[in-house]
Amino acid sequence: MTSTSDRSARVGLITDQTGPLSFMGIANANVARMVVDDINAAGGLLGRPVELFVEDSATDDEVAEARAAKLVERVGVDVVVGGIYSSTRQAIKRPVVDGAETLYLYPEQYEGQECHPLIFCTGPVPAQQVEPFFPWLMRETGAKTFYMPSADYIWPQVMNKKVREVVGAEGGSVVGEEYFPMDHLDYRAVVADIMATGADVVFNTIVPPGLTPFLDELYRAGFQQRGGIVVCTYFDENFLNLVPAEQVEGLYGCLDYYRSVDDPFSIELLNRYDGRNPGSAMFTAGSACTGTYRALKLWEAAVNEAGSLDQADVVAALDHARITEGPGGPAEMVPGQHHVRMNMYIARSVGGTFDVVRSLGHIDPKECEVGTTR
Repeated sequence: MTSTSDRSARVGLITDQTGPLSFMGIANANVARMVVDDINAAGGLLGRPVELFVEDSATDDEVAEARAAKLVERVGVDVVVGGIYSSTRQAIKRPVVDGAETLYLYPEQYEGQECHPLIFCTGPVPAQQVEPFFPWLMRETGAKTFYMPSADYIWPQVMNKKVREVVGAEGGSVVGEEYFPMDHLDYRAVVADIMATGADVVFNTIVPPGLTPFLDELYRAGFQQRGGIVVCTYFDENFLNLVPAEQVEGLYGCLDYYRSVDDPFSIELLNRYDGRNPGSAMFTAGSACTGTYRALKLWEAAVNEAGSLDQADVVAALDHARITEGPGGPAEMVPGQHHVRMNMYIARSVGGTFDVVRSLGHIDPKECEVGTTR
């Protein structure tokens, strides 16, 4: 077997390039290619080229697991990046982390609570989305009652638990909480219940393919017309293209980046991405583009600090890695937590795009402490 001292650095990316989440996965692959091209154009990593191996997980967890096994068993990658659904992360973990004991970077905003020495997470978690966002929303809009229609898996369950805590602490209440299979498409009954409760806010964690029929049903029932507020923390500009603009007019979200963020580096990065990928899936945060960018650049910083591809040394450096520039601003691993402190933004959908209405600054992930692996 070739040693890490005399070969290229190998990155494996697993993302949904086909299936219901392909509009997200294609964007993530675009980002990874751009970052790896940048690294190689600057001379590579530790004087050697970086090779990117992209595998299509096809929005199917069994496929993701098989592709992950291929990357660690046959290709011999140094790091695996990817996964969108939390169930996909679990599928990738089995061959990558549990089987091959290989470093894994998960780029999507998610429910938190991942606490493994070989896993680093580069997207937002509930402490960065729900905790700062919902008190602001309640103060700004006067909203008191919340209804939570949800997909039936761990991310919505954990997010809803956090919403209950935060809303209750602010003097509000949750008047409904319903869970549906991820492929559920008929939302007439739950929308009727939403309307009957008179809820001020719908906090949606239904995901594709159920997302579009739910939003259509909610809009036709007159929820927004009567002053109801739709909140969806994963919604980004790619998702805005899935439904008629009027169905999500006024929708609020909270992410680590929106395309309207106007710091110079974010503007330059977006322009380069759009120039490389005209007409392709957009560079957005909810689609894990920002987390993918962050993951690769933090890994690059860690390898450079370690001075080798030795996994133990890279993990030790990654524990405190930071980048001074990135989409939405600088970012850094919180030592011991394997999650990222980053800028967060509240935005509102207006006329088919997102306007940032509040910059929250650097927000801590507040995740568990992880032991050191050797």
